[in-house]
Amino acid sequence: MPTPTPTPAQSPSNRPDHSDHSDLTVGPYAVRPPVVLAPMAGITNAPFRTLCREFSGGKGLFVSEMITTRALVERNEKTMQLIRFDASETPRSIQLYGVDPATVGKAVRMIAEEDLADHIDLNFGCPVPKVTRKGGGSALPYKRNLLRSILREAVSGAGDLPVTMKMRKGIDDDHLTYLDAGRIAVEEGVSAVALHGRTAAQHYGGTADWEAIARLKEHVPEIPVLGNGDIWSADDALRMVRETGCDGVVVGRGCLGRPWLFADLVAAFEGRDDFRRPTLRVVADVMVRHATLLGEWIGDESRGVIDFRKHVAWYLKGFAVGSEMRKRLAITSSLEALRAGLDELDLDQPWPAGADGPRGRTSGNNRVALPDGWLKDPYDCADLGADAELDTSGG
Repeated sequence: MPTPTPTPAQSPSNRPDHSDHSDLTVGPYAVRPPVVLAPMAGITNAPFRTLCREFSGGKGLFVSEMITTRALVERNEKTMQLIRFDASETPRSIQLYGVDPATVGKAVRMIAEEDLADHIDLNFGCPVPKVTRKGGGSALPYKRNLLRSILREAVSGAGDLPVTMKMRKGIDDDHLTYLDAGRIAVEEGVSAVALHGRTAAQHYGGTADWEAIARLKEHVPEIPVLGNGDIWSADDALRMVRETGCDGVVVGRGCLGRPWLFADLVAAFEGRDDFRRPTLRVVADVMVRHATLLGEWIGDESRGVIDFRKHVAWYLKGFAVGSEMRKRLAITSSLEALRAGLDELDLDQPWPAGADGPRGRTSGNNRVALPDGWLKDPYDCADLGADAELDTSGG
């Protein structure tokens, strides 16, 4: 079933022409346009990557959802399914989460030796309390020597595979780590760094600090710097590149329920203005295709539709759909029921005003949960337990 194509709409004629934007290079791979799908747990699995990649025409870089290194080394059944890539995916990008240098090294060597992926990204951006209280995620870069050890093991074990990393500004405004972490990344041979312009304390609240992305670019001119945070439209992506000088953008929550955003991003960076403004009819077709792909990937239609439920509200954001119908669509368990419910809607509704804005979870001004004494010494390599590796994403 081909991906439904949303109807293009004109955008302002004074949009900057980025058609001559240089390639983003990640190791041996040129990423043109310089657009990356952010890893999101439970979201950026193979079906969603397929949708985004189809809308982009195969352009850009699409990273898997986060994989814990311990689960990979132990060949956990669910984990081994998550790292399966479609034959059309190239390069195959996988994100790893780990807190133990030795385990990270084993996982990376396993990927390289068994040809499981072409590019490895490391997650140091997760702000979830049950991760940071164990010293993982966005808490980890505070321990500079531990970060260095992990990066050294990863780059060493990867061989010819490029290793990149994604991080936040730091724990909070009083404990910023991104400049030190960027310098360590350069020294240890990391191919590129991505910065989400928020601290762990901010979670997803407030406004992303794009000035921090610009400062990081100035601080580590040796390698590409990608910017992440508050990219809700293609124009936002162009503005981030223009204002920060970053080499590319990482898009996360902005594409939730909008995989066609990658068509807009490609158009913007190629200097075109044929942006997508789908009617509800087209959105409904994409929803059914998404659910279908999930069922095929899982091997069970009902489980695929159940997994799709989390996407319903994102796809329908802004459209005139009653609360009862929204609830009904969010508890469907078959493609037939999903399609039938969607067909009861006014499918001729145009793309709603304001639907391009923020979506997904928002929260902020949180006290960051950390291990006891974590902030006493930024160089002490804490001994983190196995329970610091949890199947949770973010960043």
